[in-house]
Amino acid sequence: MLKLCRQFAGVIVAEVMVTKRQLGLLFIIIGIGAAAIMFAMDMLGAGQFQGIGPAQRRALLAAALVVCVGLTLLPLGDRPA
Repeated sequence: MLKLCRQFAGVIVAEVMVTKRQLGLLFIIIGIGAAAIMFAMDMLGAGQFQGIGPAQRRALLAAALVVCVGLTLLPLGDRPA
């Protein structure tokens, strides 16, 4: 749980910081979720194209890029993000 504490002169600072590993896991989850949503939209028949259209390809490429960024953050460990 995130705790907020007051430091000097009314400045509020978060006590618990997000680590680079946690941020990487969050990026991976978001990327995989976006890819799953793109395939679900394809199965529901959203859009004009049969199969994966050009907009979905770009969205899947962006989701893969987000997953790759998340994978690069994982080995950095418990340092604050």
